[in-house]
Formats: sequence, structure tokens, C-alpha cells
Amino acid sequence: MGSLQLDDFVAGWVGGAAGVIVGHPLDTVKTRLQAGQGYGSTFNCVLTVYRNESAAGFFKGMSFPLVSIAVYNSVVFGVFSNTQRFISQHRYGNSNSSPALMDLALASMATGIVSVGIGGPVDLVKIRLQMQTQTFLEADLDLKHRVTGISIKPAYRGPVDCVGTILRQDGLAGLYRGSSAMILRDIPGYCLYFIPYTFLCGWITPDGCLSPSPFSVWIAGGIAGAISWGTATPMDVVKSRLQADGVYFKKYKGVIDCIYQSYQNNGLKVFFRGFTVNAVRGFPMSAAMFLGYELSLKAIRNQAQTNP
Repeated sequence: MGSLQLDDFVAGWVGGAAGVIVGHPLDTVKTRLQAGQGYGSTFNCVLTVYRNESAAGFFKGMSFPLVSIAVYNSVVFGVFSNTQRFISQHRYGNSNSSPALMDLALASMATGIVSVGIGGPVDLVKIRLQMQTQTFLEADLDLKHRVTGISIKPAYRGPVDCVGTILRQDGLAGLYRGSSAMILRDIPGYCLYFIPYTFLCGWITPDGCLSPSPFSVWIAGGIAGAISWGTATPMDVVKSRLQADGVYFKKYKGVIDCIYQSYQNNGLKVFFRGFTVNAVRGFPMSAAMFLGYELSLKAIRNQAQTNP
């Protein structure tokens, strides 16, 4: 059981790295749209980022999540798999027993709670780095007395400087800004991530096969990602706004204030900003993540059996 626990964490790290590489460009577009910089549409956001920052703009802040989200994903898959086995062991006397819907839901909720401890600071730094641009619209900074398109020096020189600046200004609590919204996003979000994946994998995999094929994993993971990220969009908007808030100034006091101000300024539609990007991005990113996880897990276990 101990080695299997380590297997899940290592395989989760590989899957996380694969997901970041595939999904980061669209994640940057999603963050810019949700934070409210006046891009309008998804297409306009893509064009603006490319025109102002070239292709490199879509990969801004990628080095930090490539390392940190891989670790974060390691925790997510490790916690989910081990919690699921723990529940199965106590309910059915066999940790490898097929989990029921309630078992998957409990394991998913536990994963959502635990993941915020690492995911909160990771997301915060990633978003702060993604939000650094040379021009900001007047409407977003509310600078009625200044010239539209004012140039502002980037606030952070990189991930380490970003963490140091936040700690100096707001202390350890500053790294967890937006964590309440993240919990409200991730508890239902992981339920709609792991449950569809588990059942879709079982449905697509032919009878008699001991494990799902790479194609089954890719399809099930992609669909689960699109469902999870699409439905998580409203609270993801709130989380992104709270975490992006504070790069140059702060205007939100908390989750409720962010929801209220966002609704007052932009109406109900603001909470679905980035929905298309979330759903589209969720498919390839999650497909790569689950595929990386399952293939690496299989390779690790085969290696362990070959070299006992």
C-alpha cells in the first residue's frame, strides 16, 4: 500500500506538468478575460495579447506553474486516490474494490479541501504574473484624471520576487487571497472532475480489459475537464478577480464584495466570462493530465513488478 501511495503522487506530478504545457496559453487568455481588463471577446483578447506581447505573452508566468502545478497536481491525484482506497478498505474490506458514487464524491471533496493549501498560493502567483502588462485601460484602473493606456512598470521581476513582495506587503495571509472562492470552486469542481472521468473510463473501456486504453483515458479526461471547468466558471471568475486584485491596488474586500461589485459594474454575464475558454481549455489540458498520470502510473508499477 505504501509504494502505491508514492506511485500516485509521482504519476500526478507527471500529469500536472503535461497539463500545464498544453493548457497554459488558454489559461492566460482566461485569466485576462476574467480579471476585467476590457478585452471584450475571447477572440479580441487573443489578438490583443498577440499584438502587444507577441506569442511569448501567452506563456507569461509559465515557469512557475510548470514546477508548482506539477507538485500541486501530485497532491491532488495522490490525495484522491489514497482517500478513495481508504474509503473502499473501510466500507468493503478491500482497497481495490470498485468505488460507489458516494465514495468518489467524498474523495473528491476531500481533495478539493486539501488542494487549496498548495493551490491557493500557486494560483495567486501565476495570476499575478499573467496580469502584468505594459498598458491598462482607464476603465479598469478607474483613473479618470489620467491618460488612457498609461504605461506601468511590471510589479514583479519573477515568481520569487512576486512571493517576496506579497509576503512583505500582506504577510502569509496574502498568499491565500481568494482561497475562500477557490474552496467554493474546487469542492464541487473536483466532484465534476473525478466522477465523470471514472464512469466515462469504465463505460468506454471494453469488457475484459484490465485497464483503460490511452484513447479511453484521453477522451474521458478531456470530457471531464470540459465539464468541471465549464461549471466552475462563475466562482473561478470571482477567484481570479480576487487574486489579480492587488497587483497595483486593491478594490475588493472579500468574496461577497467581489461578487457584489462585479455584478453592479458588469451584470450577471460577468460571472460567465471565460466560460468558452474554460470549457475549450479544459478538454486538452485535462486529457493530457489524465493521460500523463495513467501512463506514468502504469510504467512505474510495471517497473516495480519487473524489479521487485
